[in-house]
Formats: sequence, C-alpha cells, structure tokens
Amino acid sequence: MTEWVVRLQSALAAEGHAVLVTIAAARGSTPREVGAKMIVTTGVTHGTIGGGHLEFEAIRIAREALAGSGADTWLARFPLAARLGQCCGGAATLLFQRFGDHAVRWLDELARCAESDALALASPIDADALTPVPVSARNVAQAVLPAEVRAAAERMLSHPELPPLLTPNGAWFVERVASSDFRVVVFGNGHVGRALVQVLGTLPCSATWIDQREEDFPGIVPSNVAVVATDAPEDEVRRAAPGSLFLVMTHSHALDLELTRAILERGDFSYFGLIGSASKRAQFERRLMALGVPHALLSRMTCPIGVAGIRNKAPGAIAVAVAAQLLESRERDTAISVRRATR
Repeated sequence: MTEWVVRLQSALAAEGHAVLVTIAAARGSTPREVGAKMIVTTGVTHGTIGGGHLEFEAIRIAREALAGSGADTWLARFPLAARLGQCCGGAATLLFQRFGDHAVRWLDELARCAESDALALASPIDADALTPVPVSARNVAQAVLPAEVRAAAERMLSHPELPPLLTPNGAWFVERVASSDFRVVVFGNGHVGRALVQVLGTLPCSATWIDQREEDFPGIVPSNVAVVATDAPEDEVRRAAPGSLFLVMTHSHALDLELTRAILERGDFSYFGLIGSASKRAQFERRLMALGVPHALLSRMTCPIGVAGIRNKAPGAIAVAVAAQLLESRERDTAISVRRATR
C-alpha cells in the first residue's frame, strides 16, 4: 500500500518533521501484524500499531525524538507482557524512522514510482544511512545492497503476498510498496452501497464505486474510494483489474443480470457477490444458463451475500457482513499464495 507514503508527505508538509513507526518483527501474539505503520508528529498521529500501551509508548518515544537529537533510525524491542503489561504476551520490534524536509523529494519520487510499478523498499537501520533504497523488477540486479537484502527484495517483487521482514542481523527492513491489490468494485449507490463504502473506507483496500445515478452519490467519500458515474456501468466490468472483488447491488434487476453475466464471463475475479435472496439466485441461474453461461461459473457467484449467522437486514448490518466476507476471501487467497510461494 502507498497510503502511508501519502500520509507521511502530508505530515511533513504540515509540520516539517515526523517519525514513521513500523512493526518490523513480531513473535507470538501482538496487536498488529508486521508492516503495520503509524506516523507521529508533534501534534497528531496517523494510523495505528494496535493501540494500548505499546502504541502509547511508541508515541512517547517518537515525540521525544522529534524534540531532541540522536539517531534518525533505530529499533526497539517490546516484550508486551513483561515490559508493557499487555495481555497479548508476545513481543514486537518497532522500527523508528525520523524524517525531515530532506525526505520530501525522496517521498515524492517513491509515490510516483509506486503508482506505476511495484517496489521493494529496503530501509537501512543506521544513523548514517537513513534514506531507504527503492528496488523495482527492472533494477533489482543493479541495486547496491547486501546480497541477502537484494534476494529478499527480489522475492517480494515476485511474490506480493509475502510479509515484510527484518534481516537476521537487524541491519535492514525490507517491505513491498505498491498500489493496493485489494481492489473492490461496487455497483450501486443505494442504501447498502452507501453503507458498504463507508466500511470499505476503514479497510486497506482501494474501491471503485459505480452507478448511473450521479446525483445520488454523497458529496464526501472515503479517500480510498473512487466514484464513477456512468450510463454504461457494464463497461467498468471490463476495465477492472484482474483479481478484483466485485459486488453488484444496483436498483435494477435487469442491470444486476447484465453485470452478473459480464463479471462471470470474464472469470478472473477473486470474489463476486450479488445482493439478493436464494430465490433471486435461482431465478438468475435459470436466466444465465439460458444465455449460455456455464454452470461451473455460476457456482462462483455468492448470493445471498455476507457472512453466515447475521440475519439483520439493516443496510449497516449488511455492509458489515459483506465486508467481513470480503476479508475472509482476501485472507483465504493470501494464505494460498503464501503456501505456493514458500514451497
């Protein structure tokens, strides 16, 4: 994800300096996963590394660094139970990186490159070598890096599902920086669509929200949501990236059917959910088979949508249940990819 890059740029523009705090390693139970980030300035914080005493202590340390001098990058290990009294019981190693005005140009270049090309970012943990090294598939062989760091960067570029890592000697932190590949495409800006988009705004995904009724879109949407008002929503099916997660919940059954056929026929989606009851599914299956859609493709359609066990039909409840199902699908696909990458 590139969201932290944009957040850090904004923090530097507002205050001139900031500390980026990253979970660089984790053992046992920890509040957040490796790679989770928080940006700390003198006045505000962005993001979270899990809350609780760990986060409070990280903020305290970061603000002390902003007020004083010393190393610009360092590691700190926190046994969560012994040192902080947290019931997680694991241990988290945090990477602190203090950035000032000198980082603005580097971050601008990083954001620009990451939008068009996935990068592996190798951060040296050394007071005299602060600037991280971005590595792309095109220049990985030429990157001036230790062999083990170059190999880790190359592997992350080939296998985006792999988590960030701290080298065994603690000298480098390597992570992937790219536009989100957790892409959700939502058709329909009715009550459920509006509620779902608000939930998606809290998740590490990029969402495209599509409808014919431009006037029904709210004036403000989450920053990770792109609004598309179009008279030909079916064209957006073809424009979506491979591996997208699709949700169809428009105001029209006829349009739902048209979009369903287009999504199933492209076939390269990670998830496809259609709002409706079991009877709607049965009706759509009959119509789609009459249109020549193979039964094997129909089995990939999720309808009704949402995790099992939630019967509440309020738009907000449906939105939460659907978002949970998207996360389940995402976790399942990631686990499969990691197993393949580590064989």
